Amino acid sequence: MTLQTLRLSDGQQISYLEVGQGEPLILLHGVGMCAEAWGPQIAHFAKTNRVIALDMPGHGLSDLLPGQPELTDYVAWAAKTLRQLGCSFVNVAGHSMGALIAAGLAVDHPDLVLRLAVLNGVYRRTPEARAAVQARAAALANGANDIDVPLTRWFSDSAADQIVRAQVAGWLKTVNLQGYAAAYRAFANGDMAYAEAWPKIQSPALVLTASGDANSTPAMAKAMAKAAPMGQAVVIEGHRHMVNLTAPAQVNAALATWLAVPLLAAKKGMRA
Repeated sequence: MTLQTLRLSDGQQISYLEVGQGEPLILLHGVGMCAEAWGPQIAHFAKTNRVIALDMPGHGLSDLLPGQPELTDYVAWAAKTLRQLGCSFVNVAGHSMGALIAAGLAVDHPDLVLRLAVLNGVYRRTPEARAAVQARAAALANGANDIDVPLTRWFSDSAADQIVRAQVAGWLKTVNLQGYAAAYRAFANGDMAYAEAWPKIQSPALVLTASGDANSTPAMAKAMAKAAPMGQAVVIEGHRHMVNLTAPAQVNAALATWLAVPLLAAKKGMRA
């Protein structure tokens, strides 16, 4: 499996990993990460699905979006990319910023999304939490990139977590800072973009987080799942923000159960 690139109709380049055959499973990573951050999920689901992990704009070899993009611009980018890749109906899973994009796809492009999985997503931040994340966005825009700040939030001091932390630190050290700052700004301002639209999501929706995730809290996950007509919340105990890497077996099991959820008749007709 190698990183591939595609030139979109508007001239933008995207990079992505693709492996496997079957019903498409699209993976959208978080700010500062890359397609490889889904490694355990790519390896597991390549046996049953066509897995495509996209590099977000300004990450990996994907071009930046112009100007100061908002969350809706990232959603439009994802929809355009999927259509050009020939993905008509997909299961889409996003982590953190990717979770916001995935939810936006389910709202703005319901014809594309069969099932939605939101991992460690944010929803209706408190004023204090919003102020903190916007302050970090401003710091990144000014060129500051203290990677120990997010890493300390994302990982415990356990030996297992520290191994994964070193890998994630490598990605943060090599990220395009302009792309990182642009995406983080959209992430900081994006928790309310689709908050009112969750009742409109007709796809089976898995909302998963970890008990120790201070910013993507279990309360947020449960609120999103409750708002969605076909929502289910899963909280993995004893882990933090990068739970897909620190508890891959549990995350993969939850995703496998989600992928087996029957579709509504309308969705079945779309896929046929």
